[in-house]
Amino acid sequence: MTQQSSPGCLIEARTIVKSFGQTKALRGASVAAVHGEILALMGPSGSGKSTLLHCLAGIFPPDSGEVWFDGRRLDTLGETERTRLRRTVFGFVFQFGQLVPELTVADNVALPLLLNRAGRKAAYQEAGSWLARLGIGDKAARRTGELSGGEAQRVAVARALALTPAVIFADEPTGSLDSLTGEKVMGLLTGLAREQGTAVVLVTHDSQVAAYADRKVMVRDGQVSADMKASR
Repeated sequence: MTQQSSPGCLIEARTIVKSFGQTKALRGASVAAVHGEILALMGPSGSGKSTLLHCLAGIFPPDSGEVWFDGRRLDTLGETERTRLRRTVFGFVFQFGQLVPELTVADNVALPLLLNRAGRKAAYQEAGSWLARLGIGDKAARRTGELSGGEAQRVAVARALALTPAVIFADEPTGSLDSLTGEKVMGLLTGLAREQGTAVVLVTHDSQVAAYADRKVMVRDGQVSADMKASR
């Protein structure tokens, strides 16, 4: 058994197998990303790309195989430690934002910082700074239900980036957006991530979204079938 991660890799899955009941979602999938890389996982619906992303993020423990993050075995950690990593060094952007509707925009962005024991004033200053950078600083006091789809996605991006995460996991982040808003969100997500040296693992079936990536991986029938540079 390999006892260390591959040289230079920040996040890595090795021969991951994952089943849900009788359905085998992953059949020995392997993929890796380095610091500052934007990696697109592509494939048809049901191919296993979202399951692979969730295994990389420590949300789904694999049935077999290995997941490594920053030189540590992620899949052998307990749920408490995996949760701590997801709260402190992993950022998430999902298709529908998954914001807390009872909270304001500023509350949603500040919440992860507060959970990491940042001071209230510092957390809200950081939240306000990111909202301003994303062009929605004037929405800080609004409830998330009052936002457009594009505005909500920008709030989700601000929430993910406010932690200065090592990795951002984005699952169909533009799936519910029109093409113009989707381009703006992707430009902001990838541009700001590059500034921070953050790795981005992106699930998409859209070739235009994948064009923002440095590299794209094709997932078919639970396996990684191709790995190539993304065309710009």
